[in-house]
Amino acid sequence: MPEITAAMVKAFREKTGLPMLECKKALSEADGDQEKAIELLRKSGKKTMEKRQDRVTECGRITIYKGANGVTSMVEMLCESAPVTNNAEFIAMCEGIAKQLAEGPGAATVDELFEQPFPGKDVSIRMVFDDLVNKIREVFRCSRILRTDSKTGTYVHHNNAIGVILEVEGDNEELANNICMHVASMNPKALCDADIPAEVIAKEREIAMEQTKQQNANKPQNILEKIVDGRVKAVLKEICLLDQPYVLDAAKSVGQAAADGGLKITKMHHWLLGK
Repeated sequence: MPEITAAMVKAFREKTGLPMLECKKALSEADGDQEKAIELLRKSGKKTMEKRQDRVTECGRITIYKGANGVTSMVEMLCESAPVTNNAEFIAMCEGIAKQLAEGPGAATVDELFEQPFPGKDVSIRMVFDDLVNKIREVFRCSRILRTDSKTGTYVHHNNAIGVILEVEGDNEELANNICMHVASMNPKALCDADIPAEVIAKEREIAMEQTKQQNANKPQNILEKIVDGRVKAVLKEICLLDQPYVLDAAKSVGQAAADGGLKITKMHHWLLGK
């Protein structure tokens, strides 16, 4: 067995970022072979993290990437603590995963994506992910991925906890991006009333009818129905993106502002971290 020198341990620590004692132990078990030692560390790290999978992951980042191929991706990566969300290696990992999702062949699931190569490295995304988990010692969860080849507007809030992608027809990217910021600010529940589930509308009608009967007890049913129609329509206008007053020009609805700018919004993807 070769001698494990302090210089070997120091070099290996710089490579892995792990504590000196763990590096020395792994090198000793691997007879000084760094690649074998890294594999041992990965295995031990996985075993450790498997025991911690019940930990709460309330922090993280939403990352959006627009590829040169016209494809846009969005990735949600959760972690345990706020400081990790600003860790340079964590950010680089999130950005690399989003880039591969956009510029690679695509993936239907996170597991499928993680088997693909990490951009700029000769290893898989899973290996980069596992190595960083082993180094930082927190539970990470890649909880959502999205990929679209439509024209898009995009916005990620400064805290990386809100991400918006709007699929559009037309060529006004600045307006599309501005409407994405509107979405982040005004939190619409749907693109238009056609996208709202029938049971949600039925519940709103039920609530509105109960309120209307209390306030207009002596009016006939047909009048009550008209009042309810107006109230439900007002509620839908508040929660549907295309009907909301546009934050940058309240004289117009979002739908009108989009049309005036040569855009048609076809789909909305609005993510709130962990929701």
